[in-house]
Amino acid sequence: MASSSDDDDFVILVCTNPNPIEAETKQKEINISTRDILSWDLPTILSYQTLKVHASRIRLVEQSSYFRGLLSGSFSESCLECISIQWSLETFVDVLKCIYGCTLDVTSNNIVPLFEGALYFGVERLLLKCRVWFSEVSSSEDSGSPQIQLDDLIHIWRFGLECANDFLPELCASYLARNFMWATSSKFFIDVPYKLLLSCTQHPHLTIDSEMHLSDALLVWVDAYAEQLENFSRTGNDCHSIFRQVRISLLPLWFAAGKRRSRHFSKLFEESIDSIFRLMTVPPPFSVNFLGDGDVQHLRIRLTEYSKKVNLSGCPQITLAIMLLSVLPSSHAVEPALRNIVNQISLILESLEEGDKCLNLLCLLPMSSFEAVQEVDISKCQKLHLEAAIMCFSMSFPSIRTLKAAYLLNVKTTILHQLVQNFPLLCEVDLSSDISPLIPAQVSVVSSSPAITLSPSNKFFRVVDDPVDVTSSKRSGLSLSNITKLTLEGRSDLCDLDLQYISKFRASLQDLNLKGCISLTDVGISNLLCKCMKLHSIVVCDTSFGIKSVLALCSGISDHDNHPAACVGLKHNSLAFNLRKLHMGGCKGVDETSLLKLLSQTQMLKSLCLRDAHLVDQALHCFPGSSLEMLDVSNTMVSGAALAWIVRGNPGLKCLKVRGCRDMCQPESNTSGGEFSSSYTFKELYVELGKKCRLEEIALGWGFSCFSLEALQPAIMSLRSITVGLGGSLGENGLKQLSATCPMLESVIFHFQVISDTVITNMMTSLRNLRVLALCYCLGDISISSFNFSMPNLKKLQLERVTPWMTNNDLAILTQNCANLVELSLLGCKLLNSDSQQIISHGCPGLTSIHLEDCGEVTSNGVSSLLDCMALEDLLLRHNGPGIQKNFIFYASSKLPMLRKVSLDLCDASEGEFDIPDYDDMCFLSTVKIARCKSQRCNFNLPAQRRTVHKGTLVLVRNSKNLIRTVVKERL
Repeated sequence: MASSSDDDDFVILVCTNPNPIEAETKQKEINISTRDILSWDLPTILSYQTLKVHASRIRLVEQSSYFRGLLSGSFSESCLECISIQWSLETFVDVLKCIYGCTLDVTSNNIVPLFEGALYFGVERLLLKCRVWFSEVSSSEDSGSPQIQLDDLIHIWRFGLECANDFLPELCASYLARNFMWATSSKFFIDVPYKLLLSCTQHPHLTIDSEMHLSDALLVWVDAYAEQLENFSRTGNDCHSIFRQVRISLLPLWFAAGKRRSRHFSKLFEESIDSIFRLMTVPPPFSVNFLGDGDVQHLRIRLTEYSKKVNLSGCPQITLAIMLLSVLPSSHAVEPALRNIVNQISLILESLEEGDKCLNLLCLLPMSSFEAVQEVDISKCQKLHLEAAIMCFSMSFPSIRTLKAAYLLNVKTTILHQLVQNFPLLCEVDLSSDISPLIPAQVSVVSSSPAITLSPSNKFFRVVDDPVDVTSSKRSGLSLSNITKLTLEGRSDLCDLDLQYISKFRASLQDLNLKGCISLTDVGISNLLCKCMKLHSIVVCDTSFGIKSVLALCSGISDHDNHPAACVGLKHNSLAFNLRKLHMGGCKGVDETSLLKLLSQTQMLKSLCLRDAHLVDQALHCFPGSSLEMLDVSNTMVSGAALAWIVRGNPGLKCLKVRGCRDMCQPESNTSGGEFSSSYTFKELYVELGKKCRLEEIALGWGFSCFSLEALQPAIMSLRSITVGLGGSLGENGLKQLSATCPMLESVIFHFQVISDTVITNMMTSLRNLRVLALCYCLGDISISSFNFSMPNLKKLQLERVTPWMTNNDLAILTQNCANLVELSLLGCKLLNSDSQQIISHGCPGLTSIHLEDCGEVTSNGVSSLLDCMALEDLLLRHNGPGIQKNFIFYASSKLPMLRKVSLDLCDASEGEFDIPDYDDMCFLSTVKIARCKSQRCNFNLPAQRRTVHKGTLVLVRNSKNLIRTVVKERL
């Protein structure tokens, strides 16, 4: 602060406020002095039109080059006692406060006017303060929300360009690069200037979860500037230079395939696909040599010191060699000696021998450590050797908390021990696989035999393979695990012995998903539950979860590992009492009595799935909870009245699934003694929902009508998904009303409804967020005009027995308007022919699932063009013409690197049969289903009249242990 003597030689600075805020006073000016600057009432001061400031001439000259030249130079104003200032009043007050050493808060909102004022008035102190603040904020590593909003950042960058200040644009580009993932979620991302975006994508600190996220964000930006794109080309400022920064060889195959129809960048994504397939065809021992001595930057996964997530999901081209090149320092990545080490490691992996030697070689590589990385997703990266990758991750990503490695067929569950050993901070693991179609409760097995059982392979790394023997870890003092969430969905290779090892996570495990693990027994599951005392989320749908497991949940938690307390009197201390999520759909081993006992103890539940269970009204009345957000009782015997009672006590319900409940309209079933009977009726269910809940997802059937929809209206204003099945009937008025009532719908699934062109057209034009549309066995008169609208957001389309009139021309219109489809299912389109294959693959190149059944002559000339959908994971072709090659399964699995599921019918085999692959011939296939039909005489006593009926299905299921061949009666 200046001394009081400084004000003896003062000057009056007159500043006029161009935009005064409203104030009670009517005075137009106010006189203030810098002597009282610490006590200035800024809101009052800023309410005046004009500000007269008595300021020290000496202080102004010392701290401001503007006033130094004006007051001490040869200007005429140097002798004046009053100087007029034309500037923003608020900013000028801040400049004066800085000149007089007062505290000044710099924010993203005021840095530009402060910086501008500091430059104009030549206040070095303020310039330095702005520089320091922006440098600190823009380089902050705070994991919280950024302190600079994107619109402010754009404003700061533009100001930096206008004032020819390189400092600001450089920091803005760096900040945007490091926070790119945050920026893409902002509504202002499309407003980022071209030069700023280009600088950002070229910046060495560009931090993204994956190349897909970068590419997708740039496509959004380009679409927003489609008109300006033409100007870019004319002026030579080519927008393609931004996309050259994308490392197209590292894009997920499904993403690159889906963008081949991009308006401006189709050639770029064609190059991406070619590059991906080149990488996949190179044998691992030569995966580095084929690069030559050139730059490998385009093959390095983008990692920076700020990276938190590494998402490689869906990239079949990723190998250990690419992973190692990515974690080497840039200066080392091209060194011949290091490349030779990477090649040696690849050779060892190929031979599956000398694991210790490979580990020693890995230790020789100067890998960088990225401490900030907390999540890695390598799902569907089938060519990545997981055990070796884990060793690489442990060196380069020591802070991993989440690892997702789903749909990797060769990964054994024993890999869990290696994960625990190498990642002490690991909390979440996902080793999911495709759920086997051979769910015991859903199929009738005719015969089953192992086609091949794998012999134990040489252990690549020395890990504890006996799931029970973990005493060595205890003796060494190592913590067994911090794993809180474990997802093993679909692991048909998981057995009870594996669960004994998983039980060693009992001190930390809270969330367990065993859905579809069909090899587990009720005893094995119950033993695991008895030991894992902290579980609050259990998913055991379609398993052998039964009475013993229920008893384990209902038993009291004791202090001993293997001795749960007695159930009596300890409901508040049972595992069931602490559950927040319980999904046990399809578990037929739980009888009504056991289910009633279990539900009576689940007071804390938020998510409950009991589909296809032995559920009756009495069990629902025993449920004491009031926190339910999700309830699935599909295909059970509950009534609408009992559900109304549940809804009344759970006003936070967001998801309700009651499709297939045939007793919905029936009176409430009697209970023993009648103590749980209520006065509710079926109709009151929808009234209670409308009064109490705000639903996001609903699945309905029996008893649902347009009148029910009216009662539901208040509850479904924010509905995102609706399914209406057999027994429900909305009618045309109800279907029209649905679009207006639920404008946020993303998924619409109708079974056995009466529809029309008017209804479908209304949905297509009104529901702009629609991503899933399924029309199955619906009645009514619809035509291609229903689909003659652009639907860029639609990802899944299912048309079953609703478009028998569809021709190739109609199909072309459909695919043109639904170009971004990922899943397509057509049933009963009898007018289609073999040309339809090219229409589908050209119109929707990004499809990952194609189901075509009873569709005319689509496969009468074989299958060729369909395989141009290079990212296919699921392919079903049945009753489309007898032209499919005998070796089709081998051919398709070798041509399509992501293909995991194939379903065929012998009726379509050109030679009457298909070659059945062995374990080693299935590539990455997990499930093959081949249906068989037989000819049967019609019932009208006409010898010449025969029809084809289903006889059975051969199912091949492959996992990490074996390949099982099973024949079932059902058509799967």
